Amino acid sequence: MIELINITQHYGVRPVLRGINLRIERGEVVVILGPNGMGKSTLLGVMAGVLSPQKGEVWIDGLKRRGSEDDELAIRRMTVYLPDKPWLPSARTGREFLLSVGRLYDIEDERLMSHVDQILDLFDLAEKGDSPIIGYSAGQLKKIALASALIPETPLLLLDEPFSGGLDPAGILALKRIVQHHGRRRDRTIVLTSPVPELVQEIATRIIVLHDGEVLAFDTLDGLQRVSGIRGPLDEVIQRFVFPEASRKLETYLQEFGR
Repeated sequence: MIELINITQHYGVRPVLRGINLRIERGEVVVILGPNGMGKSTLLGVMAGVLSPQKGEVWIDGLKRRGSEDDELAIRRMTVYLPDKPWLPSARTGREFLLSVGRLYDIEDERLMSHVDQILDLFDLAEKGDSPIIGYSAGQLKKIALASALIPETPLLLLDEPFSGGLDPAGILALKRIVQHHGRRRDRTIVLTSPVPELVQEIATRIIVLHDGEVLAFDTLDGLQRVSGIRGPLDEVIQRFVFPEASRKLETYLQEFGR
């Protein structure tokens, strides 16, 4: 579904992505993990086409990003990209916003209106759905943004930090179950970033470990456990890959200041 070939991205003189080569298969749920500032959001933005890499190519479902106007439009029709902090039309109601997004993707009105009703209820926004978005709390803004990503029912979802931003436990559970549902059915390809290993190991078919702009590993949880030599939870596995000195530093700190 997604192929990245020799992707290199710079901000000024600082390399953020360094020669990334990846192939994500149709129907996978892939999570990008790594420390802050190591290129997770940049990598997702390159897949989404909002960033044009200095070097390399991005292919989506056999079509090259920015290869031609027709190919790019076809990719956009099959893709939803939700950044960590999306713009939202504050003067519109949540319902108006969701309906406009669905119509942008040519969703038939009867199905769209039913879907909007159900997703507002799912995210506990039924009472706020007909109020202007400007009056929403931080958590409600996150929920309406997530709802807008799910409304078009596209075969490719690219989500930057979907579980953060003030999402309450009910919202986290709802989103997790939706991702797991599509992961089991393999009817959607979902790529997301997340800082929460406990969630990742529940939803991911494969995990990208990114560090300093390079892919350290791309495998299933079992595969990462084998390579790292750790049969424990994902956070311990990631620590072995990315923070090999973290355990020593923590022990030193607790000895000195943990009394």
